Amino acid sequence: MRILIVDDEASIRRTTAIAVQTTGHEAVEAPTGARALKLLETEGFDVCFLDVKLGAEDGLAVMDRLLQVAPGLAVVMFTAFASIATAVEAMRRGAFDFIPKPFTPEQIRQVLQKIIRTRSLEQRVRQLESQLADESPEIDLTSAEPALQRVLEIAFKAADTPATVLVLGPSGTGKNVLAREIHRRSAQRERPFVTVNCPSLSRELLESELFGHVKGSFTGAVQDTFGKVTAAEGGTLFLDEIGEMPLEIQPKLLRLLQDREYERVGEARPRRANVRVVAASNRNLAEEMKGGRFREDLFYRLNVITVALPGLQERPADLLRLAGNYLAFFARRLGKKVAAFAPEVTAAFRAYAWPGNLRELRNVVERAVILAAGDTLTLADLPEEFARPPASAVQVGARVTLDELETEHLRRILAGSATLEEAARTLGIDPATLYRKRQKLGLP
Repeated sequence: MRILIVDDEASIRRTTAIAVQTTGHEAVEAPTGARALKLLETEGFDVCFLDVKLGAEDGLAVMDRLLQVAPGLAVVMFTAFASIATAVEAMRRGAFDFIPKPFTPEQIRQVLQKIIRTRSLEQRVRQLESQLADESPEIDLTSAEPALQRVLEIAFKAADTPATVLVLGPSGTGKNVLAREIHRRSAQRERPFVTVNCPSLSRELLESELFGHVKGSFTGAVQDTFGKVTAAEGGTLFLDEIGEMPLEIQPKLLRLLQDREYERVGEARPRRANVRVVAASNRNLAEEMKGGRFREDLFYRLNVITVALPGLQERPADLLRLAGNYLAFFARRLGKKVAAFAPEVTAAFRAYAWPGNLRELRNVVERAVILAAGDTLTLADLPEEFARPPASAVQVGARVTLDELETEHLRRILAGSATLEEAARTLGIDPATLYRKRQKLGLP
């Protein structure tokens, strides 16, 4: 690596350069921040050792300018004991690490090894992300449905603010995907996105995973452990299915949201946290609150920006486009020349209720592509339930009221139509009239 050493003391620069060269790296010295900036503008560097007290210059201000010129630069601060608090602040602002003065060549060697390991892990993450992109369909967060367009507009407006966002919706509607997109559009996009799956662990283990614990705080706690709040520092903490969080932990989460403070299990000392929280739930949290299963104060603290993702059945205008995206992806991935759906397949898709939402659609299309014998997916390639007409207790001639018959007829026409206008044409009524009927009857 090429390493820039910035210190106003020539002896410190020389000692550091010797230590760097001994480990097999190249060292370049600069006595001032201005000189360092000029070098950085014309030459490439991997690492910069920078003194906090740089003569008359403020080392933190110099670091800010260096990182503006070279955002990928790993900055390691030199600091005297009295300036360690300043060095910690530097790390919050983007420094990689700090070394207290006086330091030894071994400390230089260790921090360089740490940088190499980190860069290697970052490269591995990029490779895995690329591999994952090849193995998973591209996420589509666009919609032709005005209601969903409004939901996404609100979510994306909130993304670039520190506000807590609560994402509601049935399982399989893409809550996790939307949470990641909110993070990607936020000021914290370069910092970690950390997920906590609330239903997956017992109360004790969930509290430890969330906040961390100290050695001996419970059976099996053989060492101090930092939790996911620490791991998400400066980034986004995503609490998936927060409606499943035990009541005993909810006051501690409330403290994190309100005061930005938390304590590790078994530790009395409060710690500060700088995390943005996005939470998701497939439960009706207002009903959970009324039933005493979710704290009222936590609910209102989470309910700053709330967006509700609709089920797939409520997105008829998007259904075939999403199915087509999955078809193209899996055909390419599996090396098959399947390019279209037979008309009976599109009709079956529109008539189906999709209780599993996007997740179910993906699985159905993947299965169909695997089984397809030709270049068009047919009804024979779909699971058995798609070959059966939708079950209904309301049938023509049955002993039901006209209102029940009308409701069932409207439900089926809406499910089988790509747009509200298409359904209105089929029914022979004005779209505005159909919209009012749909709202009155509570139909999707």
